Amino acid sequence: MAVLITGIGELTTNDAELGKLRDAAVVIDGEEVAWVGAAADAPDADERIDVEGRAVLPGWVDSHTHLVFAGDRTAEFEARMAGKAYSAGGIAVTVDATRSASDEQLAANLRRHVGEAARQGTTCLETKTGYGLNVEDEARSARIAADVADEVTFLGAHLVPPGADAESYVDLVCGDMLDAVAPLVRWADVFCETGAFDEAQSGRVLKAARERGLGLRVHGNQLGEGPGVRLAVELGAASVDHCTYLSEADVEALAASDTVATLLPACDLSTRQPLAPARRLLDAGATVALASNANPGSSYTTSMAFCVATAVLQMRMTIDEAVWAATAGGARALRRDDVGFVRPGARADLHVLEAPSTAHLAYRPGVPLTAAVWRRGKRLTSGFVSKW
Repeated sequence: MAVLITGIGELTTNDAELGKLRDAAVVIDGEEVAWVGAAADAPDADERIDVEGRAVLPGWVDSHTHLVFAGDRTAEFEARMAGKAYSAGGIAVTVDATRSASDEQLAANLRRHVGEAARQGTTCLETKTGYGLNVEDEARSARIAADVADEVTFLGAHLVPPGADAESYVDLVCGDMLDAVAPLVRWADVFCETGAFDEAQSGRVLKAARERGLGLRVHGNQLGEGPGVRLAVELGAASVDHCTYLSEADVEALAASDTVATLLPACDLSTRQPLAPARRLLDAGATVALASNANPGSSYTTSMAFCVATAVLQMRMTIDEAVWAATAGGARALRRDDVGFVRPGARADLHVLEAPSTAHLAYRPGVPLTAAVWRRGKRLTSGFVSKW
């Protein structure tokens, strides 16, 4: 059934030819966008919905989350807010809780968080394993994630489990663990950072994953300058995520490559790290994405709107740059062109704001502005809150 969404005050398409449209309309047919243009030129459809001048943009594409987990790390957060430094070691707390949880508990928690994100406009979401850190629990995390998320990433190389030998654990990740999860995931990731995996270990994991046909992602340069960006670019990773501490060589390498710099501002704030240098990256010509990094330890939020507002208010990104980074940028980081855009043939993922323009995402930070959401052509919300 074709649905005409009309009366759009401002339509962000992220399409170079269509641009940003005023007084626009969109036709959805099944799971895809069938037509985009001026409301006055809209074709007939089976159903007509007037959004009364509200802004419409693509659904958020959250390309970095860790949502297959159990347990709580509030105490760690409180300690960090009281001045304790962040380190990678807190991941072990979540590993213990995740291993002890049932499949049903992990799946319910994942669905709860994905639903929470969807109600705020996230229509495409990646999530990772990484809280199992043994063959059995990494494999079941991948199975659970594959049932719910759009994209699944293997992150067995998240942390060396307490008491394990690092080299022996990398052997396991590159061998039996990869064999168990490879049929269930599209991507592999590694935490290339002090306290996690060094450059040589990270390279081994990424090369083993590539040999099994998986795309590559890297956690890099979160806690200090290091080899993460260089390794990601050299191996052709789709994205390197965090990018908090970058040398000029890192910025230049990203600008000259197809590797997306995925910035995680909610994590930077929660860990009291400097915010990533978005302006330097953009001015150099690098491709930038924004993602939530939703996880129980260092960034427990599913709000992409919060990330966009932070990027504009504190990272010197323009509204258009931040919205693009949180939609089309996330799609680029996932090597997808069917999401993050509103154009014929794209997946029908739409986010209607309770506002006349996307500027309100930063102009009114913290205000819940999601009025309606369509994902794969299906409306997830049931009516508008009020006329803005």
